[in-house]
Amino acid sequence: MNSSLAHLHFAGGYLPSDSKDWRTVVPALLVAVCVLGFVGNLCVIGILLHGAWRGKPSMIHSLILNLSLADLSLLLFSAPVRATAYSKGIWSLGWFICKSSDWFMHTCMAAKSLTIVAVAKACFMYASDPAKQVNIHHRTVGSVLAAIWALASLLPLPEWFFSTVRHQAGVEMCLVEVPAMAREFMAMFGKLYPFLVFCLPLLFAGCYFWRAYGQCQKRGPKTQNLRNQMRCKQLTVMLLSIAVTSAILWLPEWVTWLWVWHLDAGSRPPPQGFIALSQVLMFSISSANPLIFLLMSEEFKEVLKGLWKWMITKRHPTTSESRETPAGDSEAPPDNGLLPESPTSMPEREKAASPSSSKDNSEKAEVPTLPDVEQFWQHRDAVVCTQDSDPIPWEHEDQETGACGK
Repeated sequence: MNSSLAHLHFAGGYLPSDSKDWRTVVPALLVAVCVLGFVGNLCVIGILLHGAWRGKPSMIHSLILNLSLADLSLLLFSAPVRATAYSKGIWSLGWFICKSSDWFMHTCMAAKSLTIVAVAKACFMYASDPAKQVNIHHRTVGSVLAAIWALASLLPLPEWFFSTVRHQAGVEMCLVEVPAMAREFMAMFGKLYPFLVFCLPLLFAGCYFWRAYGQCQKRGPKTQNLRNQMRCKQLTVMLLSIAVTSAILWLPEWVTWLWVWHLDAGSRPPPQGFIALSQVLMFSISSANPLIFLLMSEEFKEVLKGLWKWMITKRHPTTSESRETPAGDSEAPPDNGLLPESPTSMPEREKAASPSSSKDNSEKAEVPTLPDVEQFWQHRDAVVCTQDSDPIPWEHEDQETGACGK
């Protein structure tokens, strides 16, 4: 960067650079982050909306959905502006984008930070009493989300007021120009804003996660309590991983923030490589969060497995139709291939086979009986054989021989 421009405070992600490598590498990294984060957040949002449609809304799921929507907003609206600003040597995106770019980016990041605090509080409430999290009114969820976004949009408003487009060194640049009467206020803003958006929420979230993990360690005598204990540990570790990953990847951006906002006239500005790397790491949070959700959440894994099975079963009938036999060979059953025979198909086959079996039974029932055989058995059953009960059988032998001998 030209030494005459080193003292300027650039906004909107604009950073004039004479190196063509930086103009190529940084936009390429931002595009890769946008693609990965876009796909991951769409998966998370789809899974959460599917769970809400099935009647399983909760405060934690609503806050995770809010986190994914903030990430998706950053990747759709803020990261492309950064990539375009890095790729060009002049500012060509207009006055409105220059004024709103930093404000929108920090609004989304502040909303994510406040959402992490709220989800940590909800995690602690779930660990204390899981039954309370079953029924939560939709108005409560809407009020919490509205308060988060309202506060997040108010905190970075000074960036909106003092960002503007100026002609400097013969080209248009997006700069932060603070008038003399507001310099003390902006100096205080430069110190308080990282504390309010980064340090304080991270401290509160850490306390809630610590207490939630302590509640999860308490063992219960029943099997249901042990199951809740395992779910509580998994949920706490997953949300804690989100908070720690966000803090680590966001930290270089705050180092750059404090360095730039407290830059004196004769001091050295932060290196261009460090500024570009901090921007890329900050946007990579939006790609890391959905990856953590999809890898560590058992519910998300179950939904993905169910979606995969549904896709397989949805694809299977179309492939089996091409393998069907002609109409003349309709007696042969189709080949299932993947899935075993369902129990519901067995009664249908029995019903289909029942006419033939009843026909065979009727044919067997209609077989005629010979008359002489029938007469023999009727006569034998009608004659009472008293030979066994006669005390002197030798006297009546001649009379009853015919009756018992036939």
